[in-house]
Amino acid sequence: NRRKKKDDNILEIPSIPNPFPELCCSPFASVLSASLLPKATSRKKQVIKVYSEDDTSRALEVPSDITARDVCQLLILKNHYIDDHSWTLFEQLTHTGLGRAIEDHELVMEVQSNWVIEEENKLYFRKNYAKYEFFKNPLGFFPDHMISFPNETNAAVSHAGILQMFLSSSTYPEIHGYLHAKESGKKSWKKLYFLLRRSGLYFSTKGTSKEPRHLQFFCEFSNSDMYMSLTGKKISGAPTIYGFCFKPNKSGGTRDLKQLCADDEQSRTCWMTAIRLLKYGMQLYQNYMQPYQGRSGCSPLNITPMRSISENSLVAMDFSGHRSRIIENPTEALSVAVEEGLAWRRRGCLRLSSHGSPIAMSNVGMSIHRSQSWFHHKISREEAQRLILQHGLVDGVFLVRDSQSNPKTFVLSLSHGLKIKHFQILPLEDDGKLFYTLDDGHTRFTDLIQLVEFYQLNKGVLPCKLKHYCTRIAL
Repeated sequence: NRRKKKDDNILEIPSIPNPFPELCCSPFASVLSASLLPKATSRKKQVIKVYSEDDTSRALEVPSDITARDVCQLLILKNHYIDDHSWTLFEQLTHTGLGRAIEDHELVMEVQSNWVIEEENKLYFRKNYAKYEFFKNPLGFFPDHMISFPNETNAAVSHAGILQMFLSSSTYPEIHGYLHAKESGKKSWKKLYFLLRRSGLYFSTKGTSKEPRHLQFFCEFSNSDMYMSLTGKKISGAPTIYGFCFKPNKSGGTRDLKQLCADDEQSRTCWMTAIRLLKYGMQLYQNYMQPYQGRSGCSPLNITPMRSISENSLVAMDFSGHRSRIIENPTEALSVAVEEGLAWRRRGCLRLSSHGSPIAMSNVGMSIHRSQSWFHHKISREEAQRLILQHGLVDGVFLVRDSQSNPKTFVLSLSHGLKIKHFQILPLEDDGKLFYTLDDGHTRFTDLIQLVEFYQLNKGVLPCKLKHYCTRIAL
């Protein structure tokens, strides 16, 4: 009766005629019927915690096979951010002072499985404009003095050709140069000549000799991850601040780290970019191309510096008549641009005139910029450099901050040529009105917003235009 009651609770499946009645008496009938039924696949879910730059965090319940790109897409949707393909999941190892941008295809749970519980490591959600910049502008990533090619390769290789050689399985350019390496079991560092080849990273035991008998194996990358040093010289005692290292996936501590440091940022960027290409190869290019799938001109053999759609469509237009027209004469276009610039400046000078007195106008001009995402109030020079480095050393990454040496001035911190430069924004009073300038008064602006907008469109006295601003997002 108990079994009958239990069977009554199960929904009755309508009978289906059996086209093979001879199988009914077969002992394998139950096995066959079970194998024909679809199996329910269950994906395990786990909870991860992701932090932002302002130390806010968000807990997400995600499947165990979720990738870093999928986590970023989920956070973009939940927070209503604009997806410009630069969002990145960043792994920070608190105890060792190391960090790295997790590749888009990596499984987040596999990354966390290598963590030690007591170290309190964190995942950060932030922008990284330099993630795939070497595909767009390889010129700044592989300097000629650090790269050489196989003997059978023609010496004149374009930088786009260099990338194709990195992605090819048959050829691979050699990266070489001096690096400081921390000696195993010691606190001392030694400067050695290193060579990066497809089989791994080597150093020469005799000067710059590349003979096989003088080369000693240093590290391979299949079972280790590459990290950047976030603490400079504090923990490792490195001779420079441009440190990076290799950490085995199942490492228990700092004793297993292979630590290196370069003499400058260009050298470190070259080494780390080449090692990424060596380890992941075409997977990196697929990650880069995924947002552009379906667009014209994006074939695997077309690795050219990509320009934005808006940049490609910028033309000089004349709207003064009944019908608009494109200005094709360069001289006419230049004169129109100058005239529009002067009119724009005149409008800017009258922008705050409704506030009455010059004092009221200056007070509004002093505070209007504080609501902007690119403005960072009282942060130090070192903190500004750290923020820009986290966002990627791409030309045009910037922020504006208060000057610590002069309370009445501001500082524009800008990335250019893999270096961070600082420009002082000076206040200037003329005829009872307050202006701001970067070039000793030649170009004046009524507030910082106008200044930033101008240099986003014009290079002026800066080495490049302002392109990407650093911001502290909240989750």
